[in-house]
Amino acid sequence: MTFHEIAVQLQCDVARMVGVLAKPESPASTGVVIIVGGPQYRVGSHRQFVMLARRLAEAGHAVLRFDYRGMGDSEGSPRDFESVSDDVAAAIDTLQGHIPTIKKVVLWGLCDAASAALLYCHQTRDARVAGLCLLNPWVRSEASLARTQIKHYYLQRLRQKEFWLKALSGKVAMNALSGLLRSLRLSLQPTESVQRLTSFQDRMAQAWRRFDGDILLLLSGNDYTAKEFIEYVTTDPQWAAALNHPRLSRHDMPGLDHTCSGATAGRLVEDHTLTWLSRRGSSPP
Repeated sequence: MTFHEIAVQLQCDVARMVGVLAKPESPASTGVVIIVGGPQYRVGSHRQFVMLARRLAEAGHAVLRFDYRGMGDSEGSPRDFESVSDDVAAAIDTLQGHIPTIKKVVLWGLCDAASAALLYCHQTRDARVAGLCLLNPWVRSEASLARTQIKHYYLQRLRQKEFWLKALSGKVAMNALSGLLRSLRLSLQPTESVQRLTSFQDRMAQAWRRFDGDILLLLSGNDYTAKEFIEYVTTDPQWAAALNHPRLSRHDMPGLDHTCSGATAGRLVEDHTLTWLSRRGSSPP
């Protein structure tokens, strides 16, 4: 389907933000807002968001990608993913303003942008959000990182003959051993104390549990952020049964890195997104 791209201005409080709208000739009634994690801007790593937006637009989905306040070409002070709900709301307003036939939106985010999408739903309960596409969501805490490092790094190293040869010869650096001990100490912290220190994960979990739309979860196989997410949601009580959400579609992507770099990897993410959009009844007329 033919589409064209236009530069748009978004107004958020007193700041003007900049975005690019990919607009098909006959857009579907569900549009897509790409939320960009930081520090990053609307193009994305290796032009990831440009290619994603154009692929979705070719299939008939209007897509808006934009810079947060304080990022890229947008005005305002920089802010982190916990403080961008107003920016996301402005993006949805702008998308609907340019294409009034759009009634529902899907929020698409990578890493802490995926987290920002859930935090937006927690804060606003915006009925316009019909779906969430979450690629390698960010849930990091000291304890969750430590558990992930032990499970996916240190345990593998301890099984390697090379590691023990270096240890016996005195070639294993002291900071590596101290890192292992620190990770063990942090991983044994009580869950309750971790939760008090990392409340954004709890808000994400609450939003996930009560979200009645569709969720697409994409996880890269060669990515610690994805591994940490799975470790977190399978061990933290706030996330109990999260992976059994009735409208969840999950795809594990072996070998892919955090940003899904490379043409084949990027195409796979696009394919999963398009298939999911079509299955949830948001295809163009």
